[in-house]
Amino acid sequence: MGVPSFYRWLVNKYPKIVSDAAAAESPDFDNLYLDMNGLIHPCFRPDDDPSPPTTADEVFRRIHDYVDKLFNIVKPRKLLFMAIDGVAPRAKMNQQRSRRFRSAKDSKHAVEVEERIRKQFEAEGRAVLPKQESEISDSNVITPGTEFMHLLSENLRSYVRRRLEENPAWENIKVILSDDKAPGEGEHKIMSFIRAQRASSEYDPNTRHCLYGLDADLIMLALATHEAHFSILREEVLPPNGEFRNANIVRASPHSGNEVFQASKRAPYQYLNVSVLREYLSLDMEIPGFDKFVFDQDRAIDDFIFICFFAGNDFLPHIPSLSLHEGCIDLMMDVYKKEFQNLGGYLVNMEKIDDKNGGYIKLSRVERFILAVGQYEEKIFCKRANLREKKLSRMLAEYRDAQEDEKNSLDEGASSEVLGMHDITRIDKLKISAPAEDADKVMENTKELKLKIKDEIKRESDMFKDGICADKLKLGTPGWRERYYNEKFCADNSTHMESTRKSVVAEYCEGLCWVLLYYFSEVPSFTWFYPYHYGPFASDFRGLSQVKVKFQKGFPFKPFDQLMGVLPPSSSHALPAAYKRLMLDEESKIIDLYPTEFKIDVDGKRFLWQGISILPFIDEERLLVETRKVENKLEDLEKIRNEETHHRLFLRHSSELWQELSSCRERTNSEKSRAVAIQSKIEGIDGTLHVTIDRVEMDDGKKSECSTDDICIFYEIPRCFKFVPRLLEGANVPEKTVYREDLEEIVLWHEQRGQGAWRNQTPNYQKPDMAPQSAGRGRGFCFGRGKEASVPQENSYRDYGNMGRRQPAGSFRRDDYDRSTSSNTYRDYGNMGRQQPAGSFRRDDYNRSTSSNRHSDSNFWQGRGGAANADWRVRNPSGNSGPGYQGGQGQSHMSRPFVPSGGFGQAGQGQRTNRTFVPNGGRGQGRGRGWSPTDS
Repeated sequence: MGVPSFYRWLVNKYPKIVSDAAAAESPDFDNLYLDMNGLIHPCFRPDDDPSPPTTADEVFRRIHDYVDKLFNIVKPRKLLFMAIDGVAPRAKMNQQRSRRFRSAKDSKHAVEVEERIRKQFEAEGRAVLPKQESEISDSNVITPGTEFMHLLSENLRSYVRRRLEENPAWENIKVILSDDKAPGEGEHKIMSFIRAQRASSEYDPNTRHCLYGLDADLIMLALATHEAHFSILREEVLPPNGEFRNANIVRASPHSGNEVFQASKRAPYQYLNVSVLREYLSLDMEIPGFDKFVFDQDRAIDDFIFICFFAGNDFLPHIPSLSLHEGCIDLMMDVYKKEFQNLGGYLVNMEKIDDKNGGYIKLSRVERFILAVGQYEEKIFCKRANLREKKLSRMLAEYRDAQEDEKNSLDEGASSEVLGMHDITRIDKLKISAPAEDADKVMENTKELKLKIKDEIKRESDMFKDGICADKLKLGTPGWRERYYNEKFCADNSTHMESTRKSVVAEYCEGLCWVLLYYFSEVPSFTWFYPYHYGPFASDFRGLSQVKVKFQKGFPFKPFDQLMGVLPPSSSHALPAAYKRLMLDEESKIIDLYPTEFKIDVDGKRFLWQGISILPFIDEERLLVETRKVENKLEDLEKIRNEETHHRLFLRHSSELWQELSSCRERTNSEKSRAVAIQSKIEGIDGTLHVTIDRVEMDDGKKSECSTDDICIFYEIPRCFKFVPRLLEGANVPEKTVYREDLEEIVLWHEQRGQGAWRNQTPNYQKPDMAPQSAGRGRGFCFGRGKEASVPQENSYRDYGNMGRRQPAGSFRRDDYDRSTSSNTYRDYGNMGRQQPAGSFRRDDYNRSTSSNRHSDSNFWQGRGGAANADWRVRNPSGNSGPGYQGGQGQSHMSRPFVPSGGFGQAGQGQRTNRTFVPNGGRGQGRGRGWSPTDS
């Protein structure tokens, strides 16, 4: 997962890093790497699909189509590397355990919600598809060691063999499949391979890599390779909601038996170009005013990767004051540059990664850096508390209004049982027409059912919905640090709090070192993990430089041991019978590790999904003692599922290497393997092959007989090599595309007015028109016969409820707007994004109008009519009748209201054409005072 929302933040900050994968000038790639778990999950449980897969075979076919799609986009010339997550280090297992326990809890709740809403649809006479029985309803089976993953591995082996022999596009491709039996997370197995190849004397430094995956940490891992030509392929984050659309949802066509892509759900693909990101970072991380300093681009990039660990990662809890939605990386980059000279230099030195004394990280510098960040904590907490209070007050007001509306509806005779769903008249009609509904109507109802289930789950997870949301910590008010350590760590006095702080900081420091080594080298320890549910404050890192860090390598868990460590009791069906009893039997000595009910800490959170699951950490020693007792009860196939293996290499039978290796079959047997060293100059990859006999189960369930298909080639990545954390000699650096003027000036979140979150930068193009029907004539509004009134206002501001931060008017490079230079003017246009410069708009939500130092927002109109109200999403006029929206004096229920003070306008009726409301009456005679920040 990495840093939540990191991709969107990065693309907004550095827009040139992305390019359309469908563009004609898409680059040629040598190697394609697939982080397979990013494919498996959306194929297993696709969003918004009324007919999700119900069998493992259906999932496998979707995965085949997904891989085919990605292969055809990238068109690799040499290698396809498919990596499935294997057994993870203990540090990751804690997060996996939390996710899977939460998934089980959420699934149970979702079933209850679905049953309730199905009854509502039945009461309304609306036919829907029956609930599907599925043999793959539990996504927790996507964990190493399960029967599902074993079947998937065999199926992919068959798929690869078939493609190599039948598809001409695969003719010169070597395929490496690293399944769940090869230890390690998929993306880290890929990076280990790349680092090993870079160390080979035969490696081409201009090899072009493309990695597909959805996790944000792939970006940091790609940066850490210091490769000159590296791109990340992924689905585009689409406006307005910025959700990931794993839109290659595949479903059966009603007109044929073939699997087809559901085009309406398909999202465009983007390349994130790591070389362009390197250019941005080289400029943005440059230290100003330090003449004697020789800037090292690669070390600055390594420092950027390191400071991003503080914003979030899969192995450590986040620091309370640092949130990406509040621009924490911008803050840390700002502190880094301002304090660089005081720090004494770079934070990390990955050229010393093998230094057993920890020379790869300068803890004294890290301490000074993070303490400097901690100086902003008070301001961050205070602003966060103020925004929270305002949001809660606004939602309480909306809730009271809704309650009043409900009361009025009940007084008019509405049925409370169906209130909020449909009115009685519509329900009666539906009951009459239900028997005649055709298949299309049933499908439509089923889709609506799914949406209502989703909306209801979201509504119930909103802790603000009833105005009740606990906040025991009250961060930003006196005593917040003491309350935090008391609530989260049970430190009840100053002495206990200080000893706890030191322990937490020491463990967190070890975690930072562990993550750093994991990203740049290999797993430093399979057994280490952070032993707390919460992290320290940034201002608590005193004494960091005194911490001594040393890791014991240890060994990875076996697949079944990991299953015992991460699965909840409700997923025990994925375990062998002997292991299942350890989880469910009340007499089991480790039954306490598997609670069916557990606390979710939502203190200070708005949504339930943001809560922290308080689960007991796995006691490794106790767990392994019990599992070793039942290993001898495993059946033969279960023993295979519990094994550790290398990656598999697949070659076309006509290749030179295949012919050489096939001759080894007669000199080996099924019990032993023969190691063969690959010659890099021949095959282009470095490593060791182990050849043995294999029996592959084909799609029809039959075993392959005596043929070359019986040969299994295991590939072992070289381990002993020195990694060079900088561009290799001979690498051709891509042509420069980023310049200093491409960097935007950043206003830190705690210094901005309003919420000012980066996530509001993307305009909501798909929302309805947003324009309050305000009365009177405020400055800069349109009135009369469609005529604009533009009143010059130097050094002015305008906010129209977009909850975004101000951006100075002037030249702007986003596609959303035409370039237009304008000074000292600010305008917001209600698009839920941050303010953009005055000038000509390209979107048809707005009229084109270019002006210097002023701009008339053509969404604001005056026509004939009485008072009108508009909420922040849709126009909702309440004036008297007419062919278009009516004006007149009114109010706007927006986050920053425009409050006119003029009388009623007396214009004629208006009409609405397309998206623009063009009044055609006479000019109103009332005049209203224009809004400014001081008016509210």
